[in-house]
Formats: sequence, C-alpha cells, structure tokens
Amino acid sequence: MATHRHKTGILLMSIYVLMLGFILTVLTAFSARLLSLAVQPRWITVLALALAVLAVAWTTVIIWSYLLVRPTSSHAVARGLTAGLTIALCALVLAPTAYAARLAYLSRDVVHTLFAGNSSPVVAQDPWNGAQRVNFLLIGADSAPNRPGVRTDSMTVASVDTATGATTLFGLPRNLQNVPMPAGPPRDLFPYGFTGAGAATPGLLNEVFQYAEDHPEMVPGQPDGKRGPALLKETVSGILGIPVSYYAMIDMKGFAEIVDAMGGVRVTVEEPIVYGRHREGLLPAGTRKLSGEEALWYGRSRTDSDDYVRMGRQKCLLNAVVKQADPVTVLNSFESLASATKRAISTDLPQDVLPALVELSQKVKDTHIRSLSFVPPLISTGDPDWHLIRRKVSQVLSERPTIATGHTAPDGTAARGATPDRSSDASPSPERPLTLDSACG
Repeated sequence: MATHRHKTGILLMSIYVLMLGFILTVLTAFSARLLSLAVQPRWITVLALALAVLAVAWTTVIIWSYLLVRPTSSHAVARGLTAGLTIALCALVLAPTAYAARLAYLSRDVVHTLFAGNSSPVVAQDPWNGAQRVNFLLIGADSAPNRPGVRTDSMTVASVDTATGATTLFGLPRNLQNVPMPAGPPRDLFPYGFTGAGAATPGLLNEVFQYAEDHPEMVPGQPDGKRGPALLKETVSGILGIPVSYYAMIDMKGFAEIVDAMGGVRVTVEEPIVYGRHREGLLPAGTRKLSGEEALWYGRSRTDSDDYVRMGRQKCLLNAVVKQADPVTVLNSFESLASATKRAISTDLPQDVLPALVELSQKVKDTHIRSLSFVPPLISTGDPDWHLIRRKVSQVLSERPTIATGHTAPDGTAARGATPDRSSDASPSPERPLTLDSACG
C-alpha cells in the first residue's frame, strides 16, 4: 500500500484476514476434530506440507515487500535497520512453522512406532462396531534384573460408554489364584484354574502374561510379544464376563518419564507414604505435585500398607493423569512425551481406531470416572467367587452413570447437585463403585 500497489496490497490483506479467520474458526469450533487428525499419519503429512508451502509463500511476500520499500538512501544505518526488520519478520514466520513441522514429524513417528502392524477389525462407519461399551485392559508392568520376565502387577479394565464417555474402572488384584483359563490349549493344560509353572511359582494372575510368552503352545499362531497380551485379555474377559477389545501396557519406569514430561502430576496424598527399597523417601500427606519418581512410588509402594491400598492409589494416579493431560501441557512437552511414550507403552490398538479413540477420550475427560476393585472382603484372592465378580460387573454397568461429584445414591451413582462428602467416599465399601474425583481429592 505504501508503494501505491493498492490491488496487490488489498489482495494480500484479504488473504491474511481470511487465513486468520479460518485458523480461529478451526481452533474454536473444530478443536476435537483437529486432535483426531493429529493421530492420522496421512493428515499429519498433509499438514506438514501445507505449513511448508505457507511459510515459503509468506516469506516470499516479506522479502518482496522489502525490495519494494527498502531505503534508497545510502545511509548504512537505515539499510541495516530495514534489513534487520525483514530478517526478524521472516524468522517470526519460519520458526513456528519449523516447530509445527517438527511436532508433525514426531506425532507421525509415534503413531507408526506404537501402532505399526496392528490389525484393524473395526468398521469404518462405526469404529466400535455398534457396541454400547468398549473395554480396555490397562496394564502396569514391572521387571527387574534379578527377576527376569514381565510381571503385570497392575491390571485394570476401563469400561467406557461409547456414547457418553462414562467410565468405570474394574481393578483386579495381582494375587488372584486359580484363575479360570479361556477355552482351548490354556484350559486343557489348566482345567481347574491357572497354577503356574510348578512349585517355584505360586500361580497368580500376574504370572499369566509371562507364562504365555514362555510357552508358545498356549496361544498358537501368535508371535513373541503378542502371546502374553492375547492370553491375559482372554483371561480377564472370562473373569469379568465382558469382552476386552484392546490392551495398553506401560512399563513402570517409563511411566515416571511420562509424568516428568508432563511437568509432574498433582494428587492428594491421604496419609504419609514411605517409599524406596531402603525406606529412604517419604511423601508427606497433603495435595502436592509429584515428580515422575514420586508418582511411581506413590503408585507402587506397599510399605506400611498392602496390595489393595496400592490399587486404590493407582486408580487415583490414573484419574489425575487423565484430568491433567490438557492440550497445552501436552504441546509444551510434546517431544519428551513422544520419546517416553515410544519406550514405555505397547498396545494392540489399530491405527484406524485412533481418531475415534481421541474423540472418546474427550468425552471421558468430561465425566467422573468410577472404580470398583475386587479385593477383600468382597473377594478372597485365595478362593475367588468368580460368579460374584461377574454379577457385580453386570450390576455396575447396568446402573445409571455418575452425573456429579458428591453423595452416592443407592444404585452406586452420585446424586445431581449433591455436595461432595469426602468422609464417606474416602473409605468406600468395595461392594460398590466410587467416584474417583471425590475419593481421590
């Protein structure tokens, strides 16, 4: 406009305004859809290319404008200031574009690394194939040099309503004994329940995963690394009486890295927790932000407590991570999160279901997650009542979902508009589900 090129100036300004309006509209009205596109490698590639084209075009306009309006004076200061301003403007365009392209590359790499080779049984029009609920097996795995193999010390099934996102977590103790095995080779070998590999092993639920990996005949046709998850999913499905569609397993040490990448996680520590192999650490009571190492010990420490108290803390930790993993936090630490995720997580989720899963996760964040753990006195881990477990699962899933944090109605749900009662929810009966938002603080 300063050089009287009015048509070109108006055209460039119009393009700029339209582009700005388009970006604001997409970010406000279609933000959930953007997250879905972020897990599709094809769209990630398209986005990276579009950003590159935009950056080149915008930089060209800046340089072209500089050539038109640069000082004709031979004064070195004037030329230097104008050239410096031009370089700064180009950097303002290129730097965020390069950063966005880097995030796109990392996102594409994570998707390909975690979900490569997973088969997709889903229907394109309905990713959940008409199911009212989809069930995910969430596994926390632990290993150590002096104890080879993988022990699934934390096992939780997240049952999610595909329409509303209402979620119930079913916690299974690692020390369940005589677990009924699925039909086929597992049941043929263990007709009266899983008893382990002999006198050296107690035959607990947390041994099923590694037993399948060590005995290929248990899950014919499955390669290494797939047998354990396949058999554990079928076993847990039989215990709860609901189909488990997918699993996600996280290594305990990797979990600490993910929490650190998030910048920590804020939880309420009800009672002081001693941690460390030699009782060298202490988590004081109170609401505080935990580092990755502290969060790891918060979820795994059994000092002065037991497996069942630990299971409750693990649910609170999972709830806190879900609620606090907001888009800004994820974006600010995306590179470190991506690196930790690739090392720590394994899953059989197919790529095709990821967009629907992202949309479903947004619904989950807006609901109150409930939890029911099958621990004593409801269930005896040495002699479990499998029929009771399945009956409780069916009863809980048929109840009206929680709609607000607060008092629990007779059917196990929270009453609308009720005032939170921390005293009643903090020590819930194991026979009914509890709302994690109220029980965990």
